[in-house]
Amino acid sequence: MQTLSADIYTKLVSAKLFIDRHFDEAVDLETVASNAHLSSFHFHRLFTKVYHITPHQYLTKKRLQKAKELLKTNELSIAGICTDIGFESHGSFSSLFKKHHGLAPRSYRNKVQEQKEKAAYQPACVIPHCFIAPHSPEEK
Repeated sequence: MQTLSADIYTKLVSAKLFIDRHFDEAVDLETVASNAHLSSFHFHRLFTKVYHITPHQYLTKKRLQKAKELLKTNELSIAGICTDIGFESHGSFSSLFKKHHGLAPRSYRNKVQEQKEKAAYQPACVIPHCFIAPHSPEEK
């Protein structure tokens, strides 16, 4: 297997950081590759080789992680979150979110809210037994 030069690794890391900073914008392969000073084809091949994920898959993953965070901590509408994280289509966002996280965005938000409420009223129900057991009084 061919090793990559330090210069190429630096360019790839720079491109990944560019995606991290601009994931909420209209980011395309040409823009990211240009930022890395590589051709689109060469950049795509090298990025996939190093990170084991395509640049587009990485961008999507980054956007979905941010969506998950916003759904937990924010009262923005689902459509607002979709737009804020760079998706153009509410439908594609919802289906991708469900594919990656097992629940539609609204269901995920509702589940998180239910867990927060349960933790507030019954904290012992959300703490794993292995943490509680050593601190419980022993039955005699």
